[in-house]
Amino acid sequence: MPLKRVKTSILPLCAAVVLAGCANTDLPSFKETEQLQLQEDEQRLWNRSKEEQYRLNSSGYLYQNAELTAYVNRVAQNLVPQDLASKGFKVEIKVLKNPQLNAFAYPNGVIYLHTGILAKMENEAQLAALIGHEMTHVTHRHTIENFRGVKNTTAILSAVELATFPLGAYGGLASILGSVGAMAAISGYSQEAEREADREGLLLMINAGYDPHEAPRLFEHLQRDVKEQKKQEPYFFGSHPRLQDRIDNYKRFLADRYADASGMKNSDVFMTRMTPLLLENAALDLAMGRFQSAQSGIETYLQQNRQDAQAYYWLGELYRQRKAQGDLEKAITQYHKAVSYDAQLPEPYKALGLIYYKRHSYAQARTNLEKYIQLAPEAGDRNYMEQYIDIMDSQANGGRP
Repeated sequence: MPLKRVKTSILPLCAAVVLAGCANTDLPSFKETEQLQLQEDEQRLWNRSKEEQYRLNSSGYLYQNAELTAYVNRVAQNLVPQDLASKGFKVEIKVLKNPQLNAFAYPNGVIYLHTGILAKMENEAQLAALIGHEMTHVTHRHTIENFRGVKNTTAILSAVELATFPLGAYGGLASILGSVGAMAAISGYSQEAEREADREGLLLMINAGYDPHEAPRLFEHLQRDVKEQKKQEPYFFGSHPRLQDRIDNYKRFLADRYADASGMKNSDVFMTRMTPLLLENAALDLAMGRFQSAQSGIETYLQQNRQDAQAYYWLGELYRQRKAQGDLEKAITQYHKAVSYDAQLPEPYKALGLIYYKRHSYAQARTNLEKYIQLAPEAGDRNYMEQYIDIMDSQANGGRP
């Protein structure tokens, strides 16, 4: 959607936020009400959420893996308390192709998880902690409370400004987020709401039988990513309190009430479901120049798939693009390893051909580029590769065509 149209579609809702600033923000959670009955402005917010979700779901950013999507939704359903389910409460999980460590929930129960945060987790218990946190934002109606509060208007408008600026840190995904998604994904909630989501989300995972001690480890993954990328804290937990505070809060809560608690981790089934995602997310990390994160994802993937040619190709690409000392030789090694496992994979031949061409090793360059063209005759860059071959032929003939 063009930038101008996105701005036009979300500004009326922002104006409504300002006008609704004096409305009651002290709403009972859905578990405290007899039925799931929405107030008038809340219903409008749900309708707006559906419009934004349609745009997101049609954007091409959804991660298309039916087995993984079904798996994360099964975990989510296990977290829904029976009393809420009996009232008709539903939650739906969707996965977005984005390497940022983020997740956000719409008020109607649709939760989006980024591939980036899934790729950093180690087990199902950590996934349950994440979903439980986001589910609490839904059940405790944090979105409508945020939209009703005048004190939050500046934060919401700032989120909207970022959401309509497609060159921001969020990449292309930012340009299709509306005001509801931008607030949930970028500006976040109040300190009180985030702490409530931490606390109640922890109880949800405990009641579902998961090991609660895995919850703070989820935040530790985020903290490592912040240090690795040398950036501000991720959008998922970008509001106060900061990451270390969140980790400390979890640990205090666990020490006070659940020091001896244990439960499921389900590491094996989790890794089985997530392994295909690791390589695809590493490619996204690489596209954003997140070399350390990309390398971690590829190497974790290779622990489960030691003969996967595509993984060695991407590792070669990582070394080639990073350009640290010795990286080019490492890249060549990985490209050769890729073709040793799959001689029909075109991309490593092209990469090798171009490297050898720049080194004036024309015989090796020609062999690899011709192999690439043979394996990928419909490639969009075929003409360019043929031009390289023509140049080498001309040089071999003393400059004559």
